[in-house]
Amino acid sequence: MSSHPPPIPNFDPIATKIIIKKSMQAFVCGLIGILPIIGVIPGIYAIICSGYVHGKYPDEWNPASLYLSWGARLGAIGVLFSILTVCALMLAWVAMQFD
Repeated sequence: MSSHPPPIPNFDPIATKIIIKKSMQAFVCGLIGILPIIGVIPGIYAIICSGYVHGKYPDEWNPASLYLSWGARLGAIGVLFSILTVCALMLAWVAMQFD
């Protein structure tokens, strides 16, 4: 019986720093992305950050994984809200033309 802790798999400090930075960027951009129309670009960037981290570092430990996943979710919701807002504005404009 040994009392040694298990090793951390695939621990690279530089990769971990990049992962944490991108995760925080995704979260902040996802929060900004909630704003309709104004937040389209940050929302898309949050989704791209999430894809970058999952694609480039699939086996690395991410201590900020909740920030990454919520950033991507908020970014996607924000982009969807923006699309729905633009559609609603277009429908309202078309309805006004026929009055």
